[in-house]
Amino acid sequence: MTAAITGLGAALPPAVDQQALWDGFFRRHFSASRIAHRIFAGSGVRRRHTVANPADEDLSGWSTAARMRRYAREAQPLGHEAVRAAMADAGATPDDIGLLTVVSCTGYNTPGLDIQLAASLRLRPDTQRLLVGHMGCYAALPALGSVADFVVARRRAAVLLCLELTSLHTQPATADPQQVVSHALFGDAAVALVLRPQDQKVPAAPTTHRPGLELVDIAALTDPATSDHMTWDVTDLGFRMGLSPRVPQVLAEHVRPVVKDLLARNGLDLPDVRAWAVHPGGPRILDTVRRELDLPPHALAASRSVLAEHGNCSSATVLLVLDRLLADGTLTAGGPVVAMAFGPGLTLYAALLSAPPAPYVQR
Repeated sequence: MTAAITGLGAALPPAVDQQALWDGFFRRHFSASRIAHRIFAGSGVRRRHTVANPADEDLSGWSTAARMRRYAREAQPLGHEAVRAAMADAGATPDDIGLLTVVSCTGYNTPGLDIQLAASLRLRPDTQRLLVGHMGCYAALPALGSVADFVVARRRAAVLLCLELTSLHTQPATADPQQVVSHALFGDAAVALVLRPQDQKVPAAPTTHRPGLELVDIAALTDPATSDHMTWDVTDLGFRMGLSPRVPQVLAEHVRPVVKDLLARNGLDLPDVRAWAVHPGGPRILDTVRRELDLPPHALAASRSVLAEHGNCSSATVLLVLDRLLADGTLTAGGPVVAMAFGPGLTLYAALLSAPPAPYVQR
């Protein structure tokens, strides 16, 4: 027996245009650097969503304590909205939920977001909770695997929430290109999933006609020799990202063997994959994946669209790509789906999912 994603919901703070961010703040912040301007223009991002628009409020000098207080204030309502939407999409009630898992690398407080949401969502007092912190952009997929294991073992529905508020970590002005890249890419988002046992009978959800996605298998690879290529350090002035330009080169070495092995042990090969949900860490990341897997140009259209409309939202991003694939009809015919995400370690995670053909009748 396996677990299936039967509901998905997203919540986004206000959107801001990428050019407006440059003109309103980052041009001044980076001293009108031509290199910084080229990085912003070439990021593949048209707009992002942010709880803290730097053109309106400059957080770059805030202490980490002040940023964490802001995280606590902003995260709860956004997470609540995303989970409520996912539960409505799945036709799930608070009493159905046996586990709430919250993923975030952008803020912490105790009692934490998991406890706040359990209360605001009116989950049962015996609902189990899990908080996954500071894993970075790939965290949605190991969390998905853990939640699916719970669903299969306990035969209870579960919720997974990925919530990232990267805008709270604007760093002081610098000429470091790595910092420019991170400030050009990252945005805020909350995305939640509801998972159920694949064979569980549930009431039809009136709000959705989306297919359920069965989680088939998960693969991971970490290359510790490149651990300094991507970092997320806690400083006195928020969390500071290190992002080496060598990341795509390392990814190029590992992505094909990992994906080929994941597919082969499930009797599949690359041409069998119906759709790709690849974390858009940036344009070079997507170009590398497409080249190494020999994919047609349109294969990563959903990932590029999410990058353009949302930026890189850390752990929430790959779930936004899955949402895009579900919403645009790509999965109507059903078939295998591969989701991939990358992050500190360097770590690559890949998940094999299976979409049933439409029309989909909930079990």
